[in-house]
Amino acid sequence: MAKSILTVDDSSSIRQMVGFTLRGAGYDVIEAEDGQEGLDKARQRTVDLVLTDLNMPKMDGLTLIKTLRMLPAYQHIPILMLTTESSDSMKSQGRAAGATGWLVKPFDPQKLLEVVNKCIG
Repeated sequence: MAKSILTVDDSSSIRQMVGFTLRGAGYDVIEAEDGQEGLDKARQRTVDLVLTDLNMPKMDGLTLIKTLRMLPAYQHIPILMLTTESSDSMKSQGRAAGATGWLVKPFDPQKLLEVVNKCIG
């Protein structure tokens, strides 16, 4: 059975590119447009990895990560940030919230797959 990945990003073009890349590598991809929708979908079905943007309406990525980490099913699931933010302070906030890793947009599809495979390969 294919490993499942929840991608959370308010940009439809990013969701399309990420989804295309991950599906092409054999992953089952579930998409959400913002943190609240991502949380709702994560509660409906536990996934193998979460890939989330930082800046989104309704609920930002840091709040999503903190909320997911409070759920027993998501305490050890890898959560990657995929964002335009690249400052050390933002990365520190991501780690403090419970992020497993950090990728900067625009992303290299090969690098994305390497990181995902390393986390759940």
